[in-house]
Amino acid sequence: MTEATPFLELAQLCRRVQATTKRNEKIALISTFLKSVSSEEVPLATLFLAGKAFPESDPRVLEISYATVSDASKNLGQKRLAEHPLTIGDVYNTLERIAKTSGSKSRDRKMSLLQTILTQASPVEAEFLTRMMLGEMRIGVVEGVLLDAIAEASGVPRDLVRRANMLHGDIGDVASLAMSRGATALERISLRLFVPVKPMLAEMADDAEQVLAEHKDGTAFEYKFDGARIQIHRKDDKVRIFSRRLTDVTDSIPEIIDFAKTQVKASEFLIEGEVVATGEAGKPVPFQDLMRRFRRVHEVEDMAGKIPLKLYLFDALQVDGKTMIDQPYTERWKILSQIVPEDRLAPRIITSDVEKVESFMQSALKEGHEGLMAKSLSSNYSIGARGKKWFKIKPADRLDVVIVAADWGSGRRVGWLSNYHLAVRDEDSGEFLVVGKTFKGLTDAEFETITKRLQELKTRDGRYTVYVKPAIVAEVAYNEVQKSPRYKSGFALRFARISRFRDDKKPDDADTLQRLQQLYDKQFENKARVDME
Repeated sequence: MTEATPFLELAQLCRRVQATTKRNEKIALISTFLKSVSSEEVPLATLFLAGKAFPESDPRVLEISYATVSDASKNLGQKRLAEHPLTIGDVYNTLERIAKTSGSKSRDRKMSLLQTILTQASPVEAEFLTRMMLGEMRIGVVEGVLLDAIAEASGVPRDLVRRANMLHGDIGDVASLAMSRGATALERISLRLFVPVKPMLAEMADDAEQVLAEHKDGTAFEYKFDGARIQIHRKDDKVRIFSRRLTDVTDSIPEIIDFAKTQVKASEFLIEGEVVATGEAGKPVPFQDLMRRFRRVHEVEDMAGKIPLKLYLFDALQVDGKTMIDQPYTERWKILSQIVPEDRLAPRIITSDVEKVESFMQSALKEGHEGLMAKSLSSNYSIGARGKKWFKIKPADRLDVVIVAADWGSGRRVGWLSNYHLAVRDEDSGEFLVVGKTFKGLTDAEFETITKRLQELKTRDGRYTVYVKPAIVAEVAYNEVQKSPRYKSGFALRFARISRFRDDKKPDDADTLQRLQQLYDKQFENKARVDME
């Protein structure tokens, strides 16, 4: 029987990985560690390095706040129960117990579990354990680094590891299978009904010309909706519906369950679409109203009457036992159109005529939608990946950013966290880098609501500033991207103002530093650059 690995070794690995900026060195460190631990510990260590307690599709959550960790850490003093070193398994047993804790006085019981494990932990163990629980790992291990480390440790081809992870949705289990059973086990991984899959993502495009130049085999242009993306899973009488964030929202949208059971001409399928909240004359209503439906767990029927939904479908990933993600877009659309009513399909045109695309874009905007999606006719469905097979075209003066801190307001805004530090994600490091601040765009009620949410996400206090776990995604409008020595990102958004919160998106879905650089460069297509250095 393999001896249990001390958790200290995993914590020390985190410190070493954090200390280097070299991608290949990070991969080598992680690979060596994965080869050194038992098969039972591989998935646990992998998840920890990813900054997670549980797989993305696992509904369990820790619900540990900065305040709870802070209170649990008080009065521990120098006392350490070091007779038996904390193991990786010990840590995960405790995390599972914390996730199961609910009901009255659950905070007290969680704090007691935390105090017990923190008493057994050394300072470095306590540091990385609390950082993981608060979603604050930030050791420079983006998903690609971890997948490459799994490939190196197991000897399985990198592309196969990446594909298996996209299909499976549990990076820990993928690591375990790769290490213990090799390529053959990963080759067997396919889509599984009722296990949500990461949606295929799109690059931004500025206009139709850019798309048509990229898509040599033709392009389909579909409406881009101001709604919530969903995937509908059905087998016989069982239906489950998942959001873009892989959250089960089945119970909040009963009319979509009814549609799946009565209007789709197949008894087993995984299809994808978007739901839009509608108002008078079927026009879309604000995105925030749609999110009220998705959060609703009580009085759902009443809310369904107040906020009716319109479903638009645009992809079929599996139908009657046949997985279709490797089929071209044209084939997937053909199958989808055969099993769902025509009026439920996303409006679309197939054309290479720029004027027709522009006219179609104006129709989408006039009907209250965001713009267009542009999809290569020959493209497969790349689960969880962003690339040039799909583009989104919409007015380019908006970005999705993440709130990483907020300042206490003054004057009329006193008592509210109301000046928000806005950040984009650096694709290379995974770090969120500030690109500006704003207090504009919110109502008093929204100031109050967001203040409460931010305080629950607090990681530390400054004199006037509360620093928070990157969790809230906001769409901001802005006038210009400027160079800025003030921020580590090197950029600042001019006249930024919040247009809405994107509760359907995770921080990793926010716009990136690399995208911001592209937008900055594009501003000079019709302007002269002035070198101020």
